[in-house]
Amino acid sequence: MIRYDALDALPVRSALPALTDALEGEGTAVLVAPPGTGKTTLVPLVLAGLVGGGPARRIVVAEPRRIAARAAARRMAWLLGEQPGRSVGFTVRGERMVGRHTRVEVVTTGVLLQRLQRDQELAGVDAVVLDECHERHLDTDTAAAFLWDVRQALRPELRLVAASATTDAEGWARLLGGAPVVEAAGTAHPVEVVWAPPGRPVRPPHGMRVDPALLAHVASVVRRALAEREGDVLCFLPGVGEIARVAGQLGGLGGVDVLQVHGRAPAAVQDAVLAPGERRRVVLATSVAESSLTVPGVRVVVDAGLAREPRVDHARGLSGLTTVRASRAAGRQRAGRAGREAPGAVYRCWAEAEDGRLPAFPAPEIKVTDLTAFALQAACWGDPDASGLALLDPPPGGAMAAAREVLSAVGAVDSAGRATEAGARLARLGVHPRLGRALLDTSGKGAEVVALLSEEVPRDYGDDLAGALRRARRGGDAYAGRWAVEVRRLRGASTESGRPPAHHRRSRVPAEAEGASGEGLVGLVAGLAFPERVARLDGGSYLMASGTRAEVAEGSALRGAPWIVVVVADRPSGTGHARVRLGAAVTEDVALAAAGALLADGEEVHWADGDVVARRVERLGAIELAVRPLRDADPALVRAALLEGLRAEGLALLRWSPAAQVLRQRLAFLRAHLGEPWPDVSDEALHARVDEWLEPELSRARRRADLARIDAGQALARLLPWAGGEAARLDELAPERITVPSGSGIRIDYRDPERPVLAVKLQEMFGLRETPAVAGVPLLVHLLSPAGRPAAVTADLASFWRDGYRAVRAELRGRYPKHPWPEDPATAEPTRHTKARMRRD
Repeated sequence: MIRYDALDALPVRSALPALTDALEGEGTAVLVAPPGTGKTTLVPLVLAGLVGGGPARRIVVAEPRRIAARAAARRMAWLLGEQPGRSVGFTVRGERMVGRHTRVEVVTTGVLLQRLQRDQELAGVDAVVLDECHERHLDTDTAAAFLWDVRQALRPELRLVAASATTDAEGWARLLGGAPVVEAAGTAHPVEVVWAPPGRPVRPPHGMRVDPALLAHVASVVRRALAEREGDVLCFLPGVGEIARVAGQLGGLGGVDVLQVHGRAPAAVQDAVLAPGERRRVVLATSVAESSLTVPGVRVVVDAGLAREPRVDHARGLSGLTTVRASRAAGRQRAGRAGREAPGAVYRCWAEAEDGRLPAFPAPEIKVTDLTAFALQAACWGDPDASGLALLDPPPGGAMAAAREVLSAVGAVDSAGRATEAGARLARLGVHPRLGRALLDTSGKGAEVVALLSEEVPRDYGDDLAGALRRARRGGDAYAGRWAVEVRRLRGASTESGRPPAHHRRSRVPAEAEGASGEGLVGLVAGLAFPERVARLDGGSYLMASGTRAEVAEGSALRGAPWIVVVVADRPSGTGHARVRLGAAVTEDVALAAAGALLADGEEVHWADGDVVARRVERLGAIELAVRPLRDADPALVRAALLEGLRAEGLALLRWSPAAQVLRQRLAFLRAHLGEPWPDVSDEALHARVDEWLEPELSRARRRADLARIDAGQALARLLPWAGGEAARLDELAPERITVPSGSGIRIDYRDPERPVLAVKLQEMFGLRETPAVAGVPLLVHLLSPAGRPAAVTADLASFWRDGYRAVRAELRGRYPKHPWPEDPATAEPTRHTKARMRRD
């Protein structure tokens, strides 16, 4: 029997007429409704005609998480007074509960994408509701783009609803062709904010690590909330490990049940959380409880202020989840859970002053996550670069390029980025293309390992993949149960996909793994999925084929293995190496077989340790397998290595005589003041024109010592403007020396090209009224004492004789009485001698 009392109490009912009108008119709508208003449950029932008396339609509701999909279907079935599988059913990976009379089917967005790839028209489906669009999961964004394509090209009658609690409504409206925005008012009760920061500083999260001091503080805040408030407590934590730690610290709570809800929780626990309890409860949850789920009885929220988001490190070839500060939008969502049924409170485990510095919204997954699966979806859809897809945010170019490299390596796309036959098979498997490749290349034998890697392995399973497989086989926990279901699904899917085409199969498989199954395939499957993460022990760490170094923990079963495959890793704060969180020990044969595409054997000539190094190297990516000296290296490679050395260590590797240094300084001066045709002799310019000035000497060189014998001055003279005849004016425009009034030829210092320096004894400049100049640039005259020390510096001799000389004369004539110090230097006879010598002369 339909529960009309519960349906009538849902606030979204007031928005249904506007939503229905929008869908009848435009065929699309953006529904904005706060949590708890019934957008996830009542709206699909009305659209399907199951309540409200409308025409019978088939509706697909897409949720970003399995737990939300199951919960939404069960809730709708309860509202109809039925069991799931009749009018309302659900399909998630590994579980399907749908009957022939089902009119509303709740699916995960991943399942919806698989269905769209198989049947672009979505035959028999009248409307699709994309729920929780504000969370910006990549699958949701992709499904929206595909559905818009379907509506535009194949089925204009297909109705689309983008539903969210808080979202960029206008952005989604533009994306769906100007869809009307329908807003539903909520009945949220006031929520008091209590700021509860830790009493002492805690370390910020890094990678997957959360400071245990913060978790201890969160547990204490939960106890405080239980003492100060009534009702159940919902506590938000970033992940399963943190939930388990806080649960352990809440032991001994009398009369209070502590429940743990997350994507890996058993179905029975999930159902218990979503039903009213007989005793007071503390529900420890990840972000799955931010939306889609209604946890009855909650009056208090304790928010640790952390979340897990995907990240990819292209430089190290690693990807995974990382712990970040939750956004302000997530904080509002979480706080709202306390005001669903009555006034409540939220205890925020950070200071009020920090709140304004938090990010406003969570980062869209398309901007931060590994895009390999997305790129394959786009390629199979017929839009390899995703440029034609209706997306709120375009995929980053670098991430798409990295994704295409992976897809090309596994044979999923051709040179133009179009999906191959193998790529279409991989897309249908419902796992990451890397894992799908390993599944097909082992003809389905690797299903157990692929299933193990398709979901985050519990931390207490350890870091040894073989040991984790044994643990999963033993069963006894929720993860092992889901793993067994996924193994059966993958075996069926690999059989349906058939053998991979010849160009997609591995080139060779070691005999020890050819007939193996189970644990014997662990390392091979891991290596086929992550060939660039095959690693060899090198000193105290492992060097991956990608060039990244990784370390294993003390006491790990992997420690000391000559070869491993790194499956999951992160980088601890303050270290340069990755840390292995999950890996598999392999033999060298398996390593070479799995990563065979990275094998290379060739000549390597480069600059290293201050000289040219020439060798023949057999390598597996960055891992050197065998090295032999190379005596007759390709001259072109040697030349390139010498240029590499000149760039790395500078042109000082050449022989710069004093004359060569002066020539370069003179040319730099002329370039600065006259420009063309005088050459630019900066390091960058000389490197760019190396063919013009350093040949043929460079071509004859083979090592560092040969560079040191090259006369840089002789080579540099080739850049003089000989063709126009200007080179002949070098000594006129920038002479090495200039004759001063005493008759001495004084060298000009061109080290500062803006203002060359003439350092000359003061007495040798008597009688000269104008400052000497070169190329029209006055020299900076350093007037020296008889001992050769600077007495004055001037760029205006006339002014110095008039105003500055008197003070210098008064200071120095007593110290140097043998030298002339006339009262009028402008008319005195210049000399480089003492007064006595002048009289003799």
